[in-house]
Amino acid sequence: MSSHSEPVWQTAVRLGLYGGAAALLFALVGMVQTFQARAIIGGLLTLGQAFLLLTVGLTAYLAAGRVHLEGRSAMLLAGGLAGLVSSLLLALLALFMAAVPSVRTVLVSASPELLAILTFGQSAAVGVLLWIVLGVVLGLVVASLLLLRPAVRATVLAVIGAVLLVGLLADLLRLITSGWGGLGGLFTWMFSGKGLSLPGTLAVIAVVVLVSVIRARRPLARSAAAPTPAQRYTRLAVASLLLAVMPLVLGTYMAEVLDQVGIFILMGLGLNIVVGFAGLLDLGYVGFFAIGAYVMGILTSPELHSYNFSWWAALPLAVGLTILAGVILGIPVLKVRGDYLAIITLGFGEIIRLLALSDALKGFTGGPQGIQLIAKPALGGFVFNDQVRLYYLLLLGCLLVGFIAIRLRDSRLGRAWMAMREDEDVAQAIGINLVTTKLLAFASGAAFAGFAGAIFAAKVGAVYPQSFGFLISINVLALIIIGGLGSLPGVVVGALALVGLPELLREFAEYRLLVYGIVLVVMMLYRPEGLWPEAARRRELRAAEPPAEVAEPPLPAERSAS
Repeated sequence: MSSHSEPVWQTAVRLGLYGGAAALLFALVGMVQTFQARAIIGGLLTLGQAFLLLTVGLTAYLAAGRVHLEGRSAMLLAGGLAGLVSSLLLALLALFMAAVPSVRTVLVSASPELLAILTFGQSAAVGVLLWIVLGVVLGLVVASLLLLRPAVRATVLAVIGAVLLVGLLADLLRLITSGWGGLGGLFTWMFSGKGLSLPGTLAVIAVVVLVSVIRARRPLARSAAAPTPAQRYTRLAVASLLLAVMPLVLGTYMAEVLDQVGIFILMGLGLNIVVGFAGLLDLGYVGFFAIGAYVMGILTSPELHSYNFSWWAALPLAVGLTILAGVILGIPVLKVRGDYLAIITLGFGEIIRLLALSDALKGFTGGPQGIQLIAKPALGGFVFNDQVRLYYLLLLGCLLVGFIAIRLRDSRLGRAWMAMREDEDVAQAIGINLVTTKLLAFASGAAFAGFAGAIFAAKVGAVYPQSFGFLISINVLALIIIGGLGSLPGVVVGALALVGLPELLREFAEYRLLVYGIVLVVMMLYRPEGLWPEAARRRELRAAEPPAEVAEPPLPAERSAS
């Protein structure tokens, strides 16, 4: 008797069909051809080929994982069969394209280039055989990963991920190291064409394995013990030094990417208070961001008005008016929960955008043309007027806001927010004033968004209504969910993953957003707590999970035999 509800072969075939269908979709929308131009390992593996192989491999991995209670043989069978089925669909596509060349009139992306990729530059018959062999072998290899010890499996997966990431970013890494003078020449051997060279690939593998071995040999007691004050100060000094030299080492383009990430970190820290700490779903958070930016523009730009504030003088007013807006929004939603709260906040964000766009307020906000000539922050003769200098302003802002967020989380107010997040009725019953607590949550989150908006206005030098669409709110909400609701380090990790990485992959145009969406779906299915979850939330989710393996009672015949 098995706890698995369907036969092993049926599970493998079903998941193989899912994976093969996904691979066909990626091929027929043009992704594979676009990714083919990017090499992972020069002369050996392209991103297009890697994408198809990863799809087949992930399908086999999921199939083997589904039947892990059935034993080693069942896992290998499921992995090999799932890999075979998914790769067989790609082989059939290659056969169909070779037999019916006119299919391109219907499927535009079914091009000769795609056929050459699917057949590995060989004839259709040879390509089909190669896919069948690859599917079975890849499925068996991937299923075998689940039979390894967790530490070994983690190292193998880390090696695969590191090679793919470094190969994908090879052009950018080459550009960065080229600015290091003679030192950059030491890294030229690592790259070949638009990807890694074979020696570079081996070097990446060696580094990942070495790091894994060092981590595995570190004494458990030392790793589990709390760091001493000296260790904390050392880590803080090293982190500060790395953050200080990062834009100087990485160059102007990376400084621009880091600036984008910094703005979203500021907004994420604010929304994390509202959603992560207090449990109030806010879909109009971009409205506070817009208010901070527009107040800064109105007070410092000579284009529409003659207030002539400096950036620093206008900053308290921008943050203060944003806090006031947060309180005003909080008042009508005090007795609203759940989906209704989300709809009201969504309306607030759209109201702010439409007011900025309105011709009725054109003399005040600039209307569709927005506000230009916004002042830059300056300290004495040092003006924050380029990407690198703005990076340091954003770094100081993120450190300040992060410190405030930590203090709020650990305060009595922070505990009241978390109690309200768990159950408003119980929180009120134990004496928490819901009115004050909710208003303070909205006001605190709004203050951080207003601060981010003020820096954004200075960075761009202009504000337009089109810069504050609904998608900004969704992106900020997504990054705190991906990072981990209520987790402050999770905000940073989420911003790097959802803002920084897509910025580095702009060469893939619209496909990067499709991959971005797929990654979000997969992560919500298999790691719902986030990349760096809050400790309490991690414990809650793990406690809610069923045990990985349940021992079944022996059959009557087995009991009598024993």
